[in-house]
Amino acid sequence: MRKKTQNSFSRNIVFEGQQIALLDGNVLRLKGNLTMKEAAHFTGTFFRMFKPSKYRYLDIDLSLLSNIDSAGVMALFYIQKQLKEKKIRVEITGGSETVQDKIRLFFPDTENTIASPQKPGWFEHSGNKVHHFFSSYVFGFLLLAANVFYWGITDVFRTRTRRKGEVVNQAIQIGVNAVIIIVFLSFVIGYVIALHSSSQLRTFGANIFVVDLVVFSIMSQMGPLITAILVAGRSGSAIAAEIATMKVTAELDALKTMGLNPNRFVVVPKLYACMLTMPFLIVLANVAGITGGALAANVYLDITPNIFINRMQEIMMAKDLWTALVKSQVYAGLIVLTGSFYGFRVERGAEGVGRMTTSAVVLAITLVILADSILGIIFY
Repeated sequence: MRKKTQNSFSRNIVFEGQQIALLDGNVLRLKGNLTMKEAAHFTGTFFRMFKPSKYRYLDIDLSLLSNIDSAGVMALFYIQKQLKEKKIRVEITGGSETVQDKIRLFFPDTENTIASPQKPGWFEHSGNKVHHFFSSYVFGFLLLAANVFYWGITDVFRTRTRRKGEVVNQAIQIGVNAVIIIVFLSFVIGYVIALHSSSQLRTFGANIFVVDLVVFSIMSQMGPLITAILVAGRSGSAIAAEIATMKVTAELDALKTMGLNPNRFVVVPKLYACMLTMPFLIVLANVAGITGGALAANVYLDITPNIFINRMQEIMMAKDLWTALVKSQVYAGLIVLTGSFYGFRVERGAEGVGRMTTSAVVLAITLVILADSILGIIFY
């Protein structure tokens, strides 16, 4: 008697009294329809009757299959995937042109899956970062600056195109509301500078030179710098948050729909207001800082206010005032442009607004300090 081979058997898969598949040895012949109606029953019955340990390959014959849909194609794909994991090779053959077209349409393209790109090397990664920085940040910032300053200059001579009262409103928010904190901190800084200098000057009997130290440091450096840092932290963040919120809520898109340039409509009034109020804020900061220094000099070095004022008149120069004026305009432009740049770059909701506001404040303060260093060298 001849011994029966491992695959010399056949089993039917029947659905609603009709044969839909026949497992004959290593061949699975499909018949009739394999649609959403039959797919679940076909797949479940096949895996119950199929013994993976007895097979090394399986041929799925579609010659007798008359109709198939996306559910049937996914059933074939699922069988092929499960058997492949068990090291069983599966081939799908036969079938009419219509059946083959549907299989090509719905069958996942696993053979042509795009491979994940290799991790770039250090030089390529660094080059991409540098290119992204210059193309997205440096070029974008310069483009915004050119656009804003163009409209800022042209609108000086076009009074009808301005938003009535908006410059005054922004001047109050940026300048007037910041007076108290700027005056207070400038007074404290001037007082501390004179206080820490008094012990050293008293040792050498050079008490009068505390006036020179306070006036020069406050007028040329500390007054403008502290004012710019406070305005950047207070008003720069407000500008970034306002514009970012307008972008998130699609207000900027609405302005474009109405034919209005967001830079001209939103940013230019803030630039005017900041450039107008910064010189006055710096003057108040200088006065408060020198007053604080005069108080410390009177308390610790016995320098009366009359002596302090007379000495201050001797050492003060018009150059210091012009230097502070130039710095105020540079700082104002940097603060407004930085806040606006990051406001326009927001991409997500509240999280993006907070992140861009933080970045705007950090970059604005950094640019102000760098500008102060460069201008200090120029006007030295």
